[in-house]
Amino acid sequence: MYINRYIENNLEQSIENFPVTAVLGARQTGKTTLVKKIISQIDNAIYLDLERPSDRNKLADSELFFAANSNHLICLDEIQLMPELFAVIRSMVDDKTLNLKFLITGSASPGLLRQSSETLAGRIAFLFLSGFLFTEVEPYVNLNEYWLRGGFPKSLLAKNDEISYQWRENFMITFLERDLRNFGFNIAPATLRRFWQMLAHINGQIINYSILANSIAHSDTSVRKYVDILTNTYMVRVLYPYFTNVKKRLVKRPKIYFRDTGILHALLVIREFNDLLAHPVLGASWEAMCIENILNIYNKWEPYFYRTSAGAEIDLLLVKSTRKIAIEFKVSKSPKVSRGFWNALNDLQVDKAYVIAPVEQAYPFKENVWVYPLSVFLKLKEL
Repeated sequence: MYINRYIENNLEQSIENFPVTAVLGARQTGKTTLVKKIISQIDNAIYLDLERPSDRNKLADSELFFAANSNHLICLDEIQLMPELFAVIRSMVDDKTLNLKFLITGSASPGLLRQSSETLAGRIAFLFLSGFLFTEVEPYVNLNEYWLRGGFPKSLLAKNDEISYQWRENFMITFLERDLRNFGFNIAPATLRRFWQMLAHINGQIINYSILANSIAHSDTSVRKYVDILTNTYMVRVLYPYFTNVKKRLVKRPKIYFRDTGILHALLVIREFNDLLAHPVLGASWEAMCIENILNIYNKWEPYFYRTSAGAEIDLLLVKSTRKIAIEFKVSKSPKVSRGFWNALNDLQVDKAYVIAPVEQAYPFKENVWVYPLSVFLKLKEL
């Protein structure tokens, strides 16, 4: 296996051009492996694991420690455990005589690590590291195995499906019982676990906060907070609808997707691929996996979905400047699309349209629409 080369190259450029570089992503996606590889090639680099008490003790007087290690690149792993460091880091990088640079990792979004985006504005570059994308592991695992287990390295590379499933169960327990406390959230693990499972059942669907709130006997405000927590810790993704000036009644609520299908399947107690094939979540799971891979590869595009009350719909709409790319997802060897898809294409006047399905090779569908296997689509240099 190898580390995402795109992220690795961007990380090297960011370290060169910014005083602070942050690598963000969910727990266990390989952030530590990535930064250790980078700093192993730098002579004047120091690595501190903030989960280790001995390393945290070195920062009892962080200003003194940083000043004593001038002319160094200092790597701080899991920065969310010591958020008070952000203000000190700012003063250190602003003191040009120290010639300090920082490489930090975190398991939360910039929105959750507000101090980083506010205190270090103009001084910090953010990079996101997902789990493995299919293009990275295609030579080693087949698509069905990747789809079932998800992209977390230890889940994907486990000896068998049962060990992979158990790893994901342990990951979720640790996330609920330890990681969220480290972020300052005082929520009963059983409550959030039950809510997380509810989201698994509506993966790929429009979020109805009122129904979710009634189901767990909590307020709409609490439910929105829980969604925000899972979004900011990279467990789920909220996809917003695309609004245009077309005279259509548009769906205005967002959809929710799991960012890792392995976690989705564990929450639904799907242990083997045959279990997935027989499960009602099959199509939505395929959609979630494809969307996460596409948005990580084509990350310069703004993602949306499109739906009208009359039934016109596009699963994923990528927008960049005046260009629009429509993508539909079908878990079928012989994919077909609905009339609503064609109506949506007419509404939006898209530049290109694709159907992503588990087919062997790409082929033209009709009217400037192509069917593509996921792996081939992810390798397109231009959409």
